[in-house]
Amino acid sequence: MSECFNEILYDKLTIQHWDFDCSEPMKILIADDDIELCSLLKEYLEQEGMQISLCHDGQAAIEIAANNKFDLLILDVMMPIKSGFDTLSELRKSTDLPVIMLTAKGEKIDRIVGLEMGADDYVAKPCDPRELVARIRAVTRRTSPQSATIHGKDLFQQDDLVLNPNNRQVHVSNKNIELTSTEFDFLLLLLEHRGSLVSREKLSLDVLGKRLQSFDRSIDMHISNLRKKVGPSKSGQERIKTLRGSGYQYLTNEQ
Repeated sequence: MSECFNEILYDKLTIQHWDFDCSEPMKILIADDDIELCSLLKEYLEQEGMQISLCHDGQAAIEIAANNKFDLLILDVMMPIKSGFDTLSELRKSTDLPVIMLTAKGEKIDRIVGLEMGADDYVAKPCDPRELVARIRAVTRRTSPQSATIHGKDLFQQDDLVLNPNNRQVHVSNKNIELTSTEFDFLLLLLEHRGSLVSREKLSLDVLGKRLQSFDRSIDMHISNLRKKVGPSKSGQERIKTLRGSGYQYLTNEQ
């Protein structure tokens, strides 16, 4: 693991040309009890211009996140005191801070549970740090306040559901619905194409920032969570229809 990281770090230091960005650095909290991995990730991500804080148990992650402003949390599943799942559950009671889970390679159930509990994405360990950077940038790009401006200022309204892309809020029957950043973006994309099929490939590329992979159920988990939160329409009709093997469709009143 460390040899792989060291090779990549060496390549970055000796080969890559740097374009320095004077904008505010991205602030990331890494919570993992593997101290060596944390140090290597910190070194790599700081070379990408990010500002990294570290902690090594779930309770510490909750306390640090509550008292500091971060753009994203990288959260390991297996940690002492509080597991990653317990930590995520506690965080989701008070914050929509974007979260990328670190899961053991091959542990599919961990990925599914994490997504069901509100994680925005996951990366399997041992992870390629370049993949992690790509996931970080994809998640923060779609959750940053500036991302709303590309959609204009118009509200999206369908039946009793209203989505505001400017403040990233969703209301159903005038009640505020707490969505994760990824759930919000899935809903926004479906509403932009309401009445039409949105393919799984488009959902994966536009929202998750990655190509769709065989047997990847992350989209299904996010859509399932989204359905539970927004509920059926006032008429009792489901809002989001599954077109098996193809994608999803946000239904209009005529459908």
